[in-house]
Amino acid sequence: MDKIKIIIADDSDFVRDGMRIILDVDDDFEVLGTAATGKEAIELAEKEAPDIFLMDIQMPVMDGIEATKIIVERNLGKVLILTTFDDDELVRQALRNGAKGYLIKNHTPEHLKQMIKSVYYGTGVMDENVLNSLAGSAGNSNDTTVSGAAAGFDASEYSPREMEIIKAVAEGLSNKEIAGKLFISEGTVKNYITGILAKEGLSHRTALAVYYLTGKK
Repeated sequence: MDKIKIIIADDSDFVRDGMRIILDVDDDFEVLGTAATGKEAIELAEKEAPDIFLMDIQMPVMDGIEATKIIVERNLGKVLILTTFDDDELVRQALRNGAKGYLIKNHTPEHLKQMIKSVYYGTGVMDENVLNSLAGSAGNSNDTTVSGAAAGFDASEYSPREMEIIKAVAEGLSNKEIAGKLFISEGTVKNYITGILAKEGLSHRTALAVYYLTGKK
C-alpha cells in the first residue's frame, strides 16, 4: 500500500521527535514534517498534502482545537488528537471541529500505528476511558436531546428499539451485554447495528457512539 503521510503537531520536542522515530522506522508511514503550533501544522500541510495529523491540544499561537477546525474546513487531511488532556468539553470541541479520533498519550507504538491506520481507512477511534467518560456525562449535558443524545444527532429515523441499541453502544456495551440487557439475541443486536451503521454511512460502532454523544460524524 502507499505510505500514510503524517504531520506531527506538538509543542514538545521530546514528543515530536519520539513519534517521528517510531513512525519513520515503519515502512507503512512517512512523516512529512513536524510542527510546534497549530499554525505551523496548517502551513506545512498546505505545502505537503498529508493524510493524517497527529495533533496535540495545548500549543502556543494556535491550539489543536482551532487548528483542527481550519484543517477540516480546508480539507487538508484527517486529524487524530493525541494528547494528555481527557477533559470532556475538550473532547467534544475537538470532535465537533471534525477530529476523527481522540487518544490519550499512553499507548504502545503498535497501538498508535493501528489507530492511525484506522483513521486513514475511515474508522473513527476513541480512547476507551474518554468514551466512557463522554457516555457518563451525556445525560448531564445541556446540549442533549430528549433521547439523551447530543443535539446534532438525528433520532427521527429510528425506532425506540434502535435508539436503545444506539444508546447501549454509546455506553460501551458489547453485543452480548446489549443482548442480555434488552432480552434479544446477539445476532439480532448485530443486525440492528449493521443496519444503523449503513443508514448513517459509518464504518464502526465507535463512530456511531461518537455521533450519538457529540452530534458530529
